[in-house]
Amino acid sequence: MTKPNTQSAAFTGFVDLAAEELGGRALEVSDDFFAPKENLLKPGRGVFIADKYTDRGKWMDGWESRRKRTPGHDWCIIKLGLPGVIQGVDIDTNHFLGNHPPYASIDACNLDDGEDIGDAEWTEVLPRSPLAPGSQNLFGVGSSESWTHLRLNIYPDGGVARFRAYGDVTPRLPADADERIDLVALKNGGRAVACSDMFFSPMTNLIMPGRAKNMGGGWESRRRRGPGHDWVILEMARTGSVEEIEVDTNHFKGNYPDRCSIDGCYAPGEAIDNLKWADFDWVPILDEQKLQAHHRHYFDDELRDEGPFTHIRLNIFPDGGVSRLRVQGRFEQ
Repeated sequence: MTKPNTQSAAFTGFVDLAAEELGGRALEVSDDFFAPKENLLKPGRGVFIADKYTDRGKWMDGWESRRKRTPGHDWCIIKLGLPGVIQGVDIDTNHFLGNHPPYASIDACNLDDGEDIGDAEWTEVLPRSPLAPGSQNLFGVGSSESWTHLRLNIYPDGGVARFRAYGDVTPRLPADADERIDLVALKNGGRAVACSDMFFSPMTNLIMPGRAKNMGGGWESRRRRGPGHDWVILEMARTGSVEEIEVDTNHFKGNYPDRCSIDGCYAPGEAIDNLKWADFDWVPILDEQKLQAHHRHYFDDELRDEGPFTHIRLNIFPDGGVSRLRVQGRFEQ
């Protein structure tokens, strides 16, 4: 059974740029004697198993350094899965109570592919801030620059269960502007900007790389008991024309939508609240199509209009879960 979406409402609409499934990695650490750095970027908030121990002490689902007996503090360097502008962070000390760090700060740097982390010039983006034990510690980040790496500093030592870096992707698009591309993919600068419901899993999952590993890796709404249908609005990185659409219900079997349709609009700079009005001028791209469970559906000849568009709206009838949405086309030059 899927669990309700637990991402903080403060960062709804942003993506965790450090997520393991996006390619985020914990590269280097000052010390991870009790629990390895790799746990920081895993899904969920971590679990606690009361009687589980290792030969080094209590097993903990997070990153935990030993007790520091010398001056200084511990740190972990994280490579973001996708470069981007950080809007906020979650330093989650879940299950770390008598062993959480009292304070943390964050530095950032921007490295090109192939540059050595040892050559990094670090900029502080979160000053030293207090952490509460056993809690999601949420902080806004004021920097407007794009970053590729972060350094989480903890003072002086201790354990952090999970680390999230929420923000907007800075896309690295192909050199050939005429190349066919997924217009709404997260890695290409697409964004999930609004939806009717995402009780079980967030809308941003629709445009994540690859295929979902399980049902929780898609977008799923709660069971609709009244009239209407669910929907999600996606914004392209740039204006584009649509050539093929894929709707993937991978892993959704007893809870996939019965049908779907897709609309588009050309609305550069339009406020998202206006796009949600029922009388906003959406253009039908794909009429209602019957869907199957756990299946990849491809549509090309069925498309009614190729655009150009700035936004795509996926409608599902009446509710349910969709794993991925791919909108293949070309950006306008």
